[in-house]
Amino acid sequence: MAREKKRRSNGRRSPLAAAALIGAGLMITGAVYAGTSAAFAATDTQTAASSTLTVDDGEKLFTANCATCHGLDLQGTPNGPSLYGVGELAVEFQMSTGRMPLQMQGPQAPQKEPQFTEDQILAISSFVQESAPGPTFPEDHLLDGGGDVANGAELFRVNCAMCHNVAAAGGALTEGKYAPALTETSALHMYAAMVTGPQNMPVFGDMNLSDEDKRDIISALLYQQQSVQIGGFSLGSLGPVSEGLFVWIFGIGALVAITVWITAKSN
Repeated sequence: MAREKKRRSNGRRSPLAAAALIGAGLMITGAVYAGTSAAFAATDTQTAASSTLTVDDGEKLFTANCATCHGLDLQGTPNGPSLYGVGELAVEFQMSTGRMPLQMQGPQAPQKEPQFTEDQILAISSFVQESAPGPTFPEDHLLDGGGDVANGAELFRVNCAMCHNVAAAGGALTEGKYAPALTETSALHMYAAMVTGPQNMPVFGDMNLSDEDKRDIISALLYQQQSVQIGGFSLGSLGPVSEGLFVWIFGIGALVAITVWITAKSN
């Protein structure tokens, strides 16, 4: 019996052996995963590099998806306006924000998820620009957010706040139309909106706002997007209307509730 116990004790594995096996398994699994990820990343890079589309590709995409409303010759139809003079900037804006292709007829084209990839949108934009030139993409420094924020805020208040709200939170217009919020709008789309005048927005040419003025407005809006809200809830940034409604409902409501409770208690 003593010998049997000794054999069993010699055959036992050390508690550290299991930990060593688990550690080795984790290291091997991690190495395989890292190698696989690197291989997939290299494949994705090559695919992205080779997926650049041409103007001819843009023409085919336009014919298949846009010509029904805008016409094969871009001169428009009863269902859609002419695209002559709109340029690639307007096309990129409308398609990247998902406003086009139009989902349904209505007072205004709503913003939604884009139905095309960035490469496809740029290809269609290039085709439109080549066939019917118009406003093109701005220089990079106009979108860098390095303009005069104070001047931009003043220009925004004078030219844009009556529709988009002082806090750029958007606002209602007539006949079911509305000015969208600018709290998440990119610098490129801010510039495109000022230059091309989408929906109900007017076109701000150089006689109204110079490129530097547009840069200042974009800088002010970007600064506002990145700034930290101080003072608790912003209440939608709608100003005294929402704040007064909040006080009326919750403040007066609380006083009424306390009054009713005191009266019931005394009775």
